[in-house]
Amino acid sequence: MEDLISYGKKIKIYNINDPAQYEDEIEYWSKISPEEKLSITQDLREQYIKLFNKQELYDESRKALRTHYKIVPLRSKQQ
Repeated sequence: MEDLISYGKKIKIYNINDPAQYEDEIEYWSKISPEEKLSITQDLREQYIKLFNKQELYDESRKALRTHYKIVPLRSKQQ
């Protein structure tokens, strides 16, 4: 494993067969908040869409999603 510092963040470079990488990944993902996990997932999704030119497919799926959901107000328990 090799540590690098780039843009103020620590980057670890592992040998593909180094089992320590999996332990570090589990430790990292267990420490971050659900909001951070969601943000990272969204960033990866956006990168995938751009990298593989999936914007048109993404737009179509968003249109379909809009036609299949309805927002309803929550009812209080007293009603």
